[in-house]
Amino acid sequence: MDKAKKESLEKKGWKFGDVDEYLGLTPAEMVIVEMKAELAKALIKKRKKSGMSQTEASAKAQTSQSRYAKAEHSDSSVSLELMIKLFFSLGADKKELFKVLRTAC
Repeated sequence: MDKAKKESLEKKGWKFGDVDEYLGLTPAEMVIVEMKAELAKALIKKRKKSGMSQTEASAKAQTSQSRYAKAEHSDSSVSLELMIKLFFSLGADKKELFKVLRTAC
């Protein structure tokens, strides 16, 4: 966005900043959000590469399809721990997990 447009919008009351500023997240909370977002992308990629539907992947992980779908969308009700378990249930190993988490940081 060019400087003039930004200034014009600010005069009209618009504010600019990062997500963490807008939501009032601490640095630690922001890292968790970023980790969950990267892990959600990795879940989708790994599942599709395996040729599985969400229903098949959720059965393999012994969870419901709706819960699995929420994990793939980084829903706030899904813990980071559960997302990691789902990733491992798709055949991922620690090396893959650490690679995904490094991307977030």
